[in-house]
Amino acid sequence: MTDSSEAALGRVRWKRFAALAGPAVVGAGALVFMTAQGSIASSFAVSGSSFKVHADSLDGTGFVQYGGADAEKGGAKHLVQISGIKNATITKMCQSVKIMPGVVLRLTAGDNGTPVEAENLTLDVAQLDADAVFKNIEIGRDASTMDKNEQALGRAGSGMFGQQADEIHLKDVKQVAWATTAGTFKLNHLSMKLGKECF
Repeated sequence: MTDSSEAALGRVRWKRFAALAGPAVVGAGALVFMTAQGSIASSFAVSGSSFKVHADSLDGTGFVQYGGADAEKGGAKHLVQISGIKNATITKMCQSVKIMPGVVLRLTAGDNGTPVEAENLTLDVAQLDADAVFKNIEIGRDASTMDKNEQALGRAGSGMFGQQADEIHLKDVKQVAWATTAGTFKLNHLSMKLGKECF
């Protein structure tokens, strides 16, 4: 006979799963469609290396997201989800990048009780894993008409799939990105040294 606690561990909460997976699945499908139609805009040239970011939490206001592509100088393109956050606070942030085979540069900040602060933050993300809460979210809006963070819409074309929210709250963030830009990026208790990857 199966113990009730063991049975609970094996159970899937389908409503919760659908609520969390829905935006990601829809966004991925829209990104593939836009790629086929050739309607994705490219950003500034990026290096040939992506980087990893981990944070205990990210809380922000003025969130927008839409599809895009980052291109290397040589022409290689990387599909990304462009996420704009007007104001963000990040606790216990770790960023790591492989600068040569076997060598990782590791940066940490916001781990002494004072979080990292950013204004007009834009993330070009290839992969994101987190527990997420959105407030007043709109999914499937034409990206060019979004109004929660107009400054982050420089690469949003008319008819592109977009989503936006008044607030975004992420916990246990694991992100692989090609580029990050910000109007202001205040890194409290910054430490930079060679080490291991953040995850």
